[in-house]
Amino acid sequence: MKKKASRARGTDLPAVLGQRGEYASLLRDIKDRIQRAQTRAVLCVNAELVRLYWDIGRIIHERQQREGWGAAVIPRLAAELKNELPDLKGFSERNIGHMIAFHREYPDPAAILQQPAAKLPALPISPQPVAKLPTAEKVQPPLAQLQESPFWSIPWFHHVILMQKVKDLPTRCWYMEQTLAGGWSRNLLTIQIDAQAHARHGTAISNFAAVLPPPQSDLITQTLKDPYIFDFLTLTEPFQERELETELIRHLEKFLLELGHGFAFVGRQYRLDVGDEDFYIDLLFYHLRLRAFVVIDLKKGKFKPEYAGKLNFYCNVVNDHLRHADDGLTIGLILCQTRSRVLAEYALSGIDKPIGVSSYQLTRALPASLKSSLPTVEEIEAELGSAEAREAKGKRAARQAAKKKPANRKRPRSGEGD
Repeated sequence: MKKKASRARGTDLPAVLGQRGEYASLLRDIKDRIQRAQTRAVLCVNAELVRLYWDIGRIIHERQQREGWGAAVIPRLAAELKNELPDLKGFSERNIGHMIAFHREYPDPAAILQQPAAKLPALPISPQPVAKLPTAEKVQPPLAQLQESPFWSIPWFHHVILMQKVKDLPTRCWYMEQTLAGGWSRNLLTIQIDAQAHARHGTAISNFAAVLPPPQSDLITQTLKDPYIFDFLTLTEPFQERELETELIRHLEKFLLELGHGFAFVGRQYRLDVGDEDFYIDLLFYHLRLRAFVVIDLKKGKFKPEYAGKLNFYCNVVNDHLRHADDGLTIGLILCQTRSRVLAEYALSGIDKPIGVSSYQLTRALPASLKSSLPTVEEIEAELGSAEAREAKGKRAARQAAKKKPANRKRPRSGEGD
């Protein structure tokens, strides 16, 4: 009877779970719930750690102000904490110094929570921890403060990098938001800061404001950059557009990092069949957050007005042939080496598809302070020329001196002569 009962219970399993697809859905939902809990746990732990470090920095700073203690208290404190709590990590002399600096940089965290990020529209933050644990888009930050600002949810050493490299507070807030939105690691955050990413976002010439509603146009505007920096390529002039395209695909990972968070590569020289004719898109991407295809047309040299009409044609075809009903309008991006703002604005005027025009550089521009201190090519050539002239002049003088100098004669030995 027991065997029959167990067999009967076994036969009831499909009836309870339904078809195989429903069971897969159940498994997926449970995994998603577990991952969301893990994500919230990571965010909570990180937020509490950052709060702890800020509070320790506050305590030490206030004691230093009240008691007149100097910097000598820090190494003593680090050593005694290590003796008292040998398993405790993160309280080295250097890190305690960072905690004090952290409090001094942000004496009133509530004000930071309300700080506008570089006066730019904030991108919607996917609450993905920087450790990149899998998470669903529906996850909400566990603390009310995290919903207002990414300040407490930024990992500690990201804060250290921002304090060291970014002095402007609104710009720091911008990098905080982008770090959470893109799941930037410490290395990637450093790269983005060095590349002045905040100064390049939202500067492309476009017609987005004219053809899209404000929230969507603002988001797309902040997604594109100008200029794009392709310093990972080894191209030298002269080169062809096809060579540029090939090199970008060969370095696809770095290219995607430069394009920004959310771009997914679809194809190169993507074929479109229109009216029994074949047309080829240079590069086709899909943006996961914008939910739209992005057509990139690569051009060598300066922008020409006819490029806009060609890209508008590509966007129309992609909208008709590839775009899903839930997708947004296809976005076009023309990448040229140089562009005139006036020409680009006239070329985009009247086009009803969202199109942007940006430039690209194969080398990273030097900071103005460093650039001003370096000699120009002409100065280097002049210096080399003057050095060669001085060397030649010195050789001529040596030869002339050698000619004027009398030859040494041997003195006769005693007994010789006559």
